[in-house]
Amino acid sequence: MPRYGPRLEGFEYPRPVQTFAFASQSQSLEMAYLDVAPERPNGRTAVLLHGKNFCAATWVSTIDALTAAGFRVIAPDQVGFCKSSKPSGYQYSFGQLAANTHALLDTLGIERAVIVGHSMGGMLAARYALQYPEATERLVLVNPIGLEDWKAEGVPWRSIDAWNEREMKTSFDSIRDYQRTVYYSGDWKPAYEPWVRMLGGMYAGDGRKAVAWSQALTSDMVFNQPVVYEFPRIAAPTTLFVGLKDRTAIGKDLAPPEVAKRLGDYPALGRRAAAAIPGATLVEFAELGHSPQVEDPARFNAELLKAVSAP
Repeated sequence: MPRYGPRLEGFEYPRPVQTFAFASQSQSLEMAYLDVAPERPNGRTAVLLHGKNFCAATWVSTIDALTAAGFRVIAPDQVGFCKSSKPSGYQYSFGQLAANTHALLDTLGIERAVIVGHSMGGMLAARYALQYPEATERLVLVNPIGLEDWKAEGVPWRSIDAWNEREMKTSFDSIRDYQRTVYYSGDWKPAYEPWVRMLGGMYAGDGRKAVAWSQALTSDMVFNQPVVYEFPRIAAPTTLFVGLKDRTAIGKDLAPPEVAKRLGDYPALGRRAAAAIPGATLVEFAELGHSPQVEDPARFNAELLKAVSAP
């Protein structure tokens, strides 16, 4: 199995990687990002926000579909993830990551964009739309996590040290087993394997401790910063994509059995979220799970293009 550096050194992205250097919390940091131009521009930009167990590279088929339709596509790696900086001391918040993303877009001269977020990136996309409504042309949420407040549902709090201890046990096999069970309802395809190697290679490399610590800090952010209560304030036209086989729920492993069995009910959570967001459109994929853009790129991309082309 491969071993990659703490910033995914050794793993090649499908498009050229650029770097945005900026100052945040009295530190000099870098965000890696993809900036892919279309052959026939339509004058619009789409920003793709990755999930916690994903990177900008995971969006490759979506990038191709959007650029073919005329969109300029920006796909950043957030601070703490993938090819971006992993500061040991950073107060992670969705507001901060949204501000970092907005600063990147401002530097690139992008005033308004379609914001697409998957998994944890869905929580971030919702925060971005709330924080920067004037900069959000449309909002697309793809199997976002955080459609329920796990702590309020009865999942016990866990310290960052405990999150870190859990992260330090991560391996290729544990990543694959988790994704097979939670994301894909027990199914597995060779197409998923590169993304397991991508993540597993960071944990197997010399930067294992820095990677695990960043993941522990961001797990704490995800668990303690719900955005679901603010869905009624989202002003941007919103489309919610939900693979109904998804059962993702943060901290489910610590929850009492009676709590755990009701968490991650995406059929119910998707309908509830769509009802809470004013005017939202819900698109369901009955046979897909957590990552419809990975499981069935052709179908997902066709639905995405419909959503972002709607008036």
